[in-house]
Amino acid sequence: MALVLKYVDDFHTLMNKTGDPRTADWFLMSSPFYTLGICLTYVYIVKVLGPRVMENRKPFQLKNVLIAYNLFQVIFSAWIFYEIGMSGWLTGRYSLRCQPVDYSNHPNSIRMTHASWWYYFSKFTEFMDTIFFILRKKFGHVTTLHVIHHGIMPMSVWFGVKFTPGGHSTFFGFLNSFVHIVMYFYYLLAAIGPQMQKYLWWKKYLTTLQMVQFVLIMVHAFQLLFIDCNYPRGFVWFIGMHAVMFFFLFKDFYNQAYNRREKRKLAVQTNGHIKHSEDQNGYLKQNGHTIKQNGHTIKQNGVRDAADYYTNAQFSELNNRTKVE
Repeated sequence: MALVLKYVDDFHTLMNKTGDPRTADWFLMSSPFYTLGICLTYVYIVKVLGPRVMENRKPFQLKNVLIAYNLFQVIFSAWIFYEIGMSGWLTGRYSLRCQPVDYSNHPNSIRMTHASWWYYFSKFTEFMDTIFFILRKKFGHVTTLHVIHHGIMPMSVWFGVKFTPGGHSTFFGFLNSFVHIVMYFYYLLAAIGPQMQKYLWWKKYLTTLQMVQFVLIMVHAFQLLFIDCNYPRGFVWFIGMHAVMFFFLFKDFYNQAYNRREKRKLAVQTNGHIKHSEDQNGYLKQNGHTIKQNGHTIKQNGVRDAADYYTNAQFSELNNRTKVE
């Protein structure tokens, strides 16, 4: 035990010695173990404790809460986007090709450092996406992609704020905050009610926007492998590989959710009909896919709408159709 504590102490010493002294005493920044503990607690709650607690309870109706939450996220994301932009990316002072970290106490540098910390903090507020799924008993939405995306982001961003709170890496937060403005605005409209359905035709393009985001982050990060730039090479790989991982996760889901769905539609149109049969338990079958007749849940090869990984609205009421879980 003493040896473990010694290693932990040595690790903290290394963190403090090599980290940015400006953020050393900020909330949750003295050690990565606080953030790691919060992330692991989140995973336990959404994958084990939450479903167990809600198992024999009725789902909560959270329409007003969801409207307020998504509105908050739109405003919060817009503010972070503005702060990161006005600290560098929208001022002409930052270069898309190579932007070293400014560790000085210049007002713009300090402003960027604070914006980076708030971006880190925003990753914790996004845990509520999953909590609301649990409270509404939308357990099918708590997918591997969803939990990985939400679970590792705070830990990933922590290292950025600890060592490089500015410069090249902040492009990630700048672009991601913009995507979240669009994303949570979509969820806000969806949460309002069925009357907004006609404005939600662009759900498919929301996932496309997320994938484009990761491509831009990859290109922006990996270009530093081929040019001379005073920026830590380790963070180039760290950010770039995160973008690669999430791009392929989202692409795989996009292919399942939309490309295969289009093929099914084409097959149905070609055949001119869909075979219907009903079993003894009152389930409707369409080409072998089991669907509950009450409209609450369905399964079609385990695939759901792409944006529904994060959607907080009740689409069964919005779309007046069965909802893929």
